[in-house]
Amino acid sequence: MKHKFELPDGVIYLDGNSLGPLPKGVAERVGKAMNAEWGANLIKGWNVDGWMAQPTRVGDQVGRIIGAAPGSVVMGDTLSLKVYQALSAALQMRPDRRVVISDSGNFPTDLYMAEGLIRHLDHGHELRIVAPEEVADAITEDVAAVMITQVDYRTGRVHDMGAITARAHGAGAVMIWDLAHSAGALPVDMSGCDAEFAVGCTYKYLNGGPGAPAFIYVRPDIVGDIDPALSGWLGHEAPFAFDLDYRPGLGIERMRVGTPPVLQMSALEEAMKIWEEVDMDDLRAASILLSETFIAEVEARCPDLVLASPRDPSRRGSQVSFHFEEGYAAMQALIARGVIGDFRAPDIMRFGFTPLYLDEGDVVQAAVILEDILTNRLWDRPEYRARNRVT
Repeated sequence: MKHKFELPDGVIYLDGNSLGPLPKGVAERVGKAMNAEWGANLIKGWNVDGWMAQPTRVGDQVGRIIGAAPGSVVMGDTLSLKVYQALSAALQMRPDRRVVISDSGNFPTDLYMAEGLIRHLDHGHELRIVAPEEVADAITEDVAAVMITQVDYRTGRVHDMGAITARAHGAGAVMIWDLAHSAGALPVDMSGCDAEFAVGCTYKYLNGGPGAPAFIYVRPDIVGDIDPALSGWLGHEAPFAFDLDYRPGLGIERMRVGTPPVLQMSALEEAMKIWEEVDMDDLRAASILLSETFIAEVEARCPDLVLASPRDPSRRGSQVSFHFEEGYAAMQALIARGVIGDFRAPDIMRFGFTPLYLDEGDVVQAAVILEDILTNRLWDRPEYRARNRVT
């Protein structure tokens, strides 16, 4: 499916786990939204072009990828806000408990949002951060909510969604999953795992573009009881009644907050059409093949790199990470040669594998170029050591 993406000539793109490339047709769809919809229809676009219904319509597209029932996912805002929504709702569901469990492999913004919420609630809640392998044992009967990112953003380590959710429910806790590095990377079954909430972004494996809207999933049997902490205008039952008092909308609509970003959501809606042709089990098998090939090639060619990801492919997502003391400079040198990965402090060289636009030849060639850079110390230049704002 490589032909469905706008990829620059001479580039091997191993960073789709951070920002997916531009799918063909997206630029035209955004142009249509700007010219034929906004330009020609002006404010009528909310009705005649279906802008107001976009968050739930696109939510169903994403829902299919994460195994969610129709009408249980809504789009909008940022992942940080969706984390806040999910966690605040979870704490309301367990008013007599005061502990939130997360792990040290979680993406920092999730922890920041939890800390901020706890601080402003000022009800004596505690955020307990444990090692990833200690999560299950840390879920005790004083825990209100368990908030975990399924795939570790640094190493690619995968949590067992079914087992941890069952452990949380066995202890009476509410389960929240962050699917930022899962959606579009591996099969997910939200309906089957029975978790109450899931959140995620769409600019990584789903290729929605920089700043693409986030999503939130709420289990259908509980959504009607959620009292949204962020009670925005578009989450109101009747926003155009302009009532002075808030009444939450029906179903997943109550998790909407602000005005939908129509141009960005139009880009995502077009990008999601690719997934109509994708079987997630087949994608996962292809991803494992690519990552296993890359690990074998790198370990044979680059002895100074140490695998940071789990060796067992069933225990990692669609990325592979290596430790290297000079990882930042080496990654900049690699990018200069047309192989784009990224760096995560303190010493992680990170590579993403997306079978939609990568093949075995790409990953072998990437390893060959990496070998040349390391063997000949081509990274040891001032321009590669200078730290950019985004790494």
